[in-house]
Amino acid sequence: MKKFKKILLRTLLVLFTFIALTFIGAYSTLWLICHGPSQTARDLFVSTIMETGQMKFLASWYFSEEEILEITGRNGMVHNKEDVNPDLIVTPTPDQDPDTETDFDINGIEIVEISGRSFFGKLMIINDPSRVKLTTIYPWSEDPEGKKGQTLKELVENGNYLGGVNGGEYFSSGNWGGKPKGLVVCDGQIQYNVPQRGDVMIGFNEDNILMIMEIGSLSAKQVEELVADNHIRDAVSFKDIDDGDDNHFTKLIINGEATQISGNGSGANPRTAIGQKADGTVLLLVTDGRGAAGHLGATARDLISIMQEYGAVNAANLDGGSSSAMYYDGAYEMSSVTLYYATSSWRLPTAFVVEKRED
Repeated sequence: MKKFKKILLRTLLVLFTFIALTFIGAYSTLWLICHGPSQTARDLFVSTIMETGQMKFLASWYFSEEEILEITGRNGMVHNKEDVNPDLIVTPTPDQDPDTETDFDINGIEIVEISGRSFFGKLMIINDPSRVKLTTIYPWSEDPEGKKGQTLKELVENGNYLGGVNGGEYFSSGNWGGKPKGLVVCDGQIQYNVPQRGDVMIGFNEDNILMIMEIGSLSAKQVEELVADNHIRDAVSFKDIDDGDDNHFTKLIINGEATQISGNGSGANPRTAIGQKADGTVLLLVTDGRGAAGHLGATARDLISIMQEYGAVNAANLDGGSSSAMYYDGAYEMSSVTLYYATSSWRLPTAFVVEKRED
């Protein structure tokens, strides 16, 4: 018994020493980033951490609240008050030939690999915007633990869709993914309508035009009227601000004009974004980050640059971070950055999906 206790104590001591050294090493590394000679590295670290859901406290270990605000102010986005002008988009008619300049596959889809300085991503290009829909797990549960969301694979395959990406913001406590935030419109029906400060609606109207409109200052009744007046068929929401922290951003490009940014515009994180070209072509972008393949992630500047390169007239950021995922033709093209979901995705309440072509 004494020998067993001795071995146990030594094991615990070794384990404690390992944890302590790991913590000291990590703390020292972050201290060097925060107080070293590189302002760029310092700003990127703080801006990135302030966009996470659970890790914001790390910034307060090294900086005061005033210093954090100063740093995020150097890497932010000017509030974009513009709404989409639908007249700038001409969607194809049912008998119109697809864009011959893009190498669409038999499904009318092209997947393009995107490589940046601090991220890797994939862009799904869909030639027919009428095929891009929203799918959800509606009806929602009032109890976050009473109904789980679904993985992106489940959302795609349960609806017999071809592919898709994660959708709007949602309550992530416990990672149940069973309830959205803001606004959800699916097939013309409002399924959730609780607008909050900073909310921006992202979705398609009945003419298959991507609409990006602010709803954060509206009441639920006013949002209902906006959805009806603009003939919105499928939409979710994301925030320019969240709980008072200027750490989210939504509008990337509106009517061909990129939102003005300072620095990188944001931190570097996994991202999901949606855009539309003048001919109606839809762009769905997902990038990695947070250590996946050694990558930090994409910034607002990165997303804007990619969307501009591929001709987006309008583009918006969707829910990102560990939620970011892309599924296509029976396999994940991009999956969650967390180890547990390395070959899957977090549970989600909504997803933008692509319908299969009719034979």
